[in-house]
Amino acid sequence: MRSLDRYGPAALGFGGFVLFLVVVEILIRLGLINGYIVPLPSQVIVALERVIAEEGILPRFLLTAGEALGAGLLVALIGIPLGILLFEADLLRRATENWVAAFAAAPIVLVYPLFLVIFGRSSWTIIAIGTVAGLPPVILKTLEGLAGVRPVLIRVGRSFNLTPWQQFRTILFPAAVPTIFAGLRLGLIFAMINVVGVEFLINFGGLGPLINELSERYDMPATYAAICFVVLVSVLFFLAVERIEKWLRPAS
Repeated sequence: MRSLDRYGPAALGFGGFVLFLVVVEILIRLGLINGYIVPLPSQVIVALERVIAEEGILPRFLLTAGEALGAGLLVALIGIPLGILLFEADLLRRATENWVAAFAAAPIVLVYPLFLVIFGRSSWTIIAIGTVAGLPPVILKTLEGLAGVRPVLIRVGRSFNLTPWQQFRTILFPAAVPTIFAGLRLGLIFAMINVVGVEFLINFGGLGPLINELSERYDMPATYAAICFVVLVSVLFFLAVERIEKWLRPAS
C-alpha cells in the first residue's frame, strides 16, 4: 500500500501519457489528424537521437535552462519581498494591487524591442522579459497568502509577546508558504513561456532559435523533439520548486 501511495500517481500519469501517444499515433495513421502538421510520436522519438547528435542540443538546453533559472530566481527574490511590502503597507496595496493584477494579463513579450534597446541582443534581454512577466502572480499570491493567515494564529503570537519579525518568521510566512509557492509555479510558467518565446523572436539563446530553425526546414519530428527539451526544462524547475516547498513546509 505504501508503494502504491508513493509510486501510484507517477505510474498512472506516465501510463496516461503513453496511452495518449498511442492514441495520437493511431489517429495520424488513420488520417484523422494531419500528419504534415503533427508528426507521428514514433518519428519524434526517433528524431530525439538525431537532435541530440546533430544539433548540439546540450549547450542549447543548458543556455535556456540558465536563462530560465536566472529569471526564476529574480522572480522569487523580487516578487516575494514586493508581496510582503504590499501586505505591510495597506495604502500602497490599495493603490497598486489592481495595477499588478492588470499587469499579469499584459502581453509583456510584445515590448521586447524596448528591452533590446536597454539590454542589447543578449541573454539579459531574455532574462529581463521573463522576470517581468513572472512577477505579478508571485506578488499577488504572496499578498494573498499573508492576508489569508488565520487571525487566531496572529493573536496567539501576540499573547506570547512576539516581535513583528518573530511573528512573521514563525507564524505568517510558514502559514503562507503553500500559497506563495503556488504563485511561484505560476510565475515560472509565465517566465518560461516568455524566455522561449523571446529566444524564438530575436533568434538568440538556446532552444528557441533551434525550434525556429527546425520549423523553417519543415523538419516537424525534430521540431517536436526540440519542444520536448523545453518541456524537460519546465519539469526540472517544477521538481526543484516542489523540493524547496517540502523543505520549508515542515515549519508550518
